[in-house]
Amino acid sequence: MNIFKTIGQAWKVPDLRKRMIFTILMFVVFRIGANIPVPNINRNVLAEIFGDGTGLFALFDLFSGGAFGQMTIFALSITPYITASIIFQLLTIAIPSIEALAKEGMEGRKKIAQYTRYLTVILSVLQAIALAIGLFSKSLIHHDVFSIALVVLTLTAGTAFLMWLGEQINEHGIGNGISLIIFGGIIARAPVAIKQTYVKFQAGEVGFVTVALFVVFALIVIIGIIEITQGQRKIPVQYAKRVVGRKMYGGQSTHIPMKVNQAGVIPIIFAISLLQFPLTVTHFFPGTGFTEWITKWLSPMGNPGVWLYAALNILLILFFTFFYTAITFNPMEVADNMKANGGFIPGIRPGRPTVEYLNKVMTRITFVGAIFLAVVATLPTLVAQFTPLDIRFGGTSLLIVVGVAIDTMKQLENQMVMRNYQGFLK
Repeated sequence: MNIFKTIGQAWKVPDLRKRMIFTILMFVVFRIGANIPVPNINRNVLAEIFGDGTGLFALFDLFSGGAFGQMTIFALSITPYITASIIFQLLTIAIPSIEALAKEGMEGRKKIAQYTRYLTVILSVLQAIALAIGLFSKSLIHHDVFSIALVVLTLTAGTAFLMWLGEQINEHGIGNGISLIIFGGIIARAPVAIKQTYVKFQAGEVGFVTVALFVVFALIVIIGIIEITQGQRKIPVQYAKRVVGRKMYGGQSTHIPMKVNQAGVIPIIFAISLLQFPLTVTHFFPGTGFTEWITKWLSPMGNPGVWLYAALNILLILFFTFFYTAITFNPMEVADNMKANGGFIPGIRPGRPTVEYLNKVMTRITFVGAIFLAVVATLPTLVAQFTPLDIRFGGTSLLIVVGVAIDTMKQLENQMVMRNYQGFLK
């Protein structure tokens, strides 16, 4: 109920109300675009391609809000942008010049953002070509160069528009634009998933016990996500008393809040995007031995590929959790700021010992959060192999939806706090 209370209070603030309305309108634009078909596509043939029961591209369709399966202008979704972001974050560590650029402040981040956009367009073109001459080649009405180029241009423009849409939400709306677009795509697929489950239940393919277990699993995941997302370790900090002139400063106690899941849902999204890459490559080689090998060994639909897919998913989530946490939380910077302001952790000497202590604590709590994310994101993939209920991406969907919702609510609360402080100061 706190969520509805927060939204109600925010709606009363004119500026926040404008931001909320803007975000909702962007969602409407996204859903309209997700239903605009790409030209030169035979819908009947397209339905046959996705009606073969392979389910290989279920995740693509999930992130795109059904746009992929219908081959609409947003079929590529925002995944090329996510992949480009991953590449540049990895390059930040590997290439000193990019690392230096990232440390230049706002101007450096703007340049990296610009390079990310360029790479997004390049990746979009490559994926669009793969779809046009690979997976969807049979569904093309005309196979001449102009017709294929039109499909490629439309798909690339769709991804570029989604990227721009996300940036507009960041600037004029509430929450992280890219995360909200993925959130909107998953939510849009929820009614379809419920309908499919109901049809299977009516046909006797899925039992009541299976559905009940999934509901219980979903509730446990939601509660776990909320607890892990909001969980934090409070590191006590004491500030020494200082006398400046006739006034005394400091002496108060505070704490450093260290979140259990500092990275949020970013590791899940990054891991999924990388695991999609081999499947994307198969678009260029339909019906070949290479595609069969990838489907067997690196696909959640393959056997024994599902086990390798699950193992890679766990490892990537663990890696990106620690990687992203290292980017967002710098113990050296925190320790230096504390030392400069006369602060110290009781029982820990300032300087290097403080840095080592913060590193140790953050590593321990991050490991707990990473294990939770990995288990919840991977377990449904394995369960789907032994039950008729397709919940392969159920855990991942819940993680993203609940995580994005919590992050958005926190941003909304922070906006309200800032405005209350402004009102107080005035």
